[in-house]
Amino acid sequence: MTENTNSGCSQRDSAEHEGYAKASRSFNRIWKERDSAQPKLLEAILYKDNLNRAYKRVKANKGAAGIDEMSIEETLPYLKEHQQELKNRILRGKYTPSPVRRVEIPKPDGGVRKLGIPTVIDRTIQEAITQRLVPIYEPLFADDSYGYRPGKNAKDAILKVKEYAEQGYTYAVSLDLSKYFDTLNHEILINLLRKTVKDERVVQLIKRYLKSGVMENGVVMETEEGSPQGGVISPVLANLFLHYVFDDFMTKAYPNIWWERYADDGVLHCQSYKQAVFIKQKLEERFQQFGLELNKEKTRIVYCKDDRRSRNYSCTQFTFLGYTFRPRLNKNKEGKFFVGFTPAVSEKAKTAMKQKIRGWKIQLKADLSLKDIGNMINKVVQGWINYYTHYYKSEFYEVLRYINQCLIKWVRRSYKKKNTRSRAEHWLGAVARRDRNLFAHWKFGILPSVGEGAV
Repeated sequence: MTENTNSGCSQRDSAEHEGYAKASRSFNRIWKERDSAQPKLLEAILYKDNLNRAYKRVKANKGAAGIDEMSIEETLPYLKEHQQELKNRILRGKYTPSPVRRVEIPKPDGGVRKLGIPTVIDRTIQEAITQRLVPIYEPLFADDSYGYRPGKNAKDAILKVKEYAEQGYTYAVSLDLSKYFDTLNHEILINLLRKTVKDERVVQLIKRYLKSGVMENGVVMETEEGSPQGGVISPVLANLFLHYVFDDFMTKAYPNIWWERYADDGVLHCQSYKQAVFIKQKLEERFQQFGLELNKEKTRIVYCKDDRRSRNYSCTQFTFLGYTFRPRLNKNKEGKFFVGFTPAVSEKAKTAMKQKIRGWKIQLKADLSLKDIGNMINKVVQGWINYYTHYYKSEFYEVLRYINQCLIKWVRRSYKKKNTRSRAEHWLGAVARRDRNLFAHWKFGILPSVGEGAV
C-alpha cells in the first residue's frame, strides 16, 4: 500500500513538474513575442504610478485580510520593500496568486452569497490590471449595461426601466442568471479576453487569478470555473463575458428590443406576449451555449399593468436592483390619482435592511451617546436614503421608523425615568427637533415623536 501511494505521489509530482515546465516555456515564448502582440501592456500595469494608485484605491475600499492575514496597513511596508521583486516575478511569469479566503454572507431569502477575499497584495495587483483594462473595454461596452462601470449606476438602470414602462411596452422579461459568478466558464472567458487584450502575458496572469483556488476551513480547493465575488477584477471580467454573450448578441440580433442589464440581472421590454415568450426562449438557448442557466423562479414574463393596460394576468410585478415594479396608486401634478406601473423599495430589500439594523444592537449600547450611535450608523442609513427614496419613497419609511423604535428601546434602557415607551418616545422626539443632524433619517424628516412623521 505504501509503495502504491508513493508511486502515485511520484507520478503526480512528475506530472506537475512537467506542467510547470511547459507553462514556464510557454510564458518565456510569450515574453519574447510580446512586441508583436500588444506592446508592454503588462509593463503599463506594473508601472509605479499605476500600482500606487491601485493600492490607494484598495486602501480606500478597506476590506478584510486574505489567507495571509496581512492587513491593508501591514501590506504597505511589504510592498515598499518587495515591489521590485514582485514586479520581476510577474514579468517572468513566476508569480502565483494566493487562494482567496471563502466568506459566506447570509441572504435575506435564507440562502448565502459566497464571497472570495483575495490577499491585499493580490487585490492591489488585480486593481492595477483593472485600471488598464477599463479604458480598453469601456468604448466597447453597451450603453444599456450599467453594472460596475464608471459614470453609470443602479439608479440609472432603474430610471430607464421606469421610462420604458411608461412608454407603453406592455410586457417585460425579468432576467436572473443562476449562480452567474460561480459558473463562469474559464476557457470561454479567456478566449473572449483575447479578442481585445493582445498581450498574452496579461491574459495568462488573469488566468492564474481565475485558477488561484479557494481556501475554506483551512482546505484549498481548485477553481475550475467562476470568478469569485469579492475579487477586484471579477466585475470587469463578468461584464466582458456578458457583453459578448448577451449585450452584443441582443444589439445585433434583436435591435428593436430594448433592455437594461446590471451585472447578472436584466430587464427586456416587449410589445407583445408572443415577443416576450420568443426572446425568453432565445436567451435560454443562448445562455446554455455558454454554460449559463437562467434562474427559473426569478426569470419571468411580466404584464406591466396600469390604467392603460388593464388585462388580467397572473404575473404583474418584478424586482430589479432592490426595487419592485408593480401597479401602484399615484398622484399626478394636477392632484389626480391614477394607477401606474411604478417602482418602490422591495420587501426583500426592506427585510435585509431591518436585519442589518438588528445586527447593530442599538438598544444594548447604553455605554454610547446618541452622537456616537449616529456616527456608527449614519453613513449606511444615508446611503439607503439616497438610493431608495427616488420613487414611491413612502414605502421606505417603515425602515427608518424601525431605527427610531430601536433608539426608543435604547432610551428606555439608558434612562430609568424614561422607562415607558411614551416617555422615551416624547423625550427622543424633543431631542430630534432640537438637533435633527444627529441622525441621517431625522435630517430626512422621520422623527420619533408622536405627531411627527415624514416630510
